[in-house]
Amino acid sequence: MRDFFVNVTRYPRYLIALGLGVADSVFAPLLARTSNPVTAIALVGAVVSGGISLAFVLHAMVTPVPGA
Repeated sequence: MRDFFVNVTRYPRYLIALGLGVADSVFAPLLARTSNPVTAIALVGAVVSGGISLAFVLHAMVTPVPGA
């Protein structure tokens, strides 16, 4: 039974390592491009608009439609 719990505790660590690896491979090239001010402004705008879109989608998923 101890081996089972040791095996189960590996999955959260694997998930964290995977998430950090993906984030590093996504953000490293983007941060390298921030030396150009026009590109930096475009990246900030893309992040802000993506966050707003995600907020609207999640709000629409959670809020019930009146009269439905």
